[in-house]
Amino acid sequence: QVQLVESGGGLVQAGGSLRLSCAASGRTSGNYAMGWFRQAPGKEREFVAVKSWSGGSTAYADSVKGRFTISRSNAKNTVYLQMNSLKPEDTAVYYCAADRRNWRLKLVTDETEFGSWGPGTQVTVSS
Repeated sequence: QVQLVESGGGLVQAGGSLRLSCAASGRTSGNYAMGWFRQAPGKEREFVAVKSWSGGSTAYADSVKGRFTISRSNAKNTVYLQMNSLKPEDTAVYYCAADRRNWRLKLVTDETEFGSWGPGTQVTVSS
């Protein structure tokens, strides 16, 4: 099991930026694809971004393409989500997650494919 802890959330005005971090410990997180999900009040949790274990492949939700960037440092066991041009509709609790299978060749975006989750960090974007 990989243990995950997010940080970097907060309150920001529309148009602003935040960078979320996810620190991993336990089994070697570098062997797993890492993703970000979010859950807004009254809504289901949704996929935001994912990066392969090798770092060579990335996928984003259409709603964040061109604004958010996922990156990872396997040396630091940390995954990042750079969020620019934030909108009020980006307000949510953001969760970091690790793929339940290591060395997976194909990126997955379904949350059921992720086996380890952090407790989440709140992001609030004011208009």
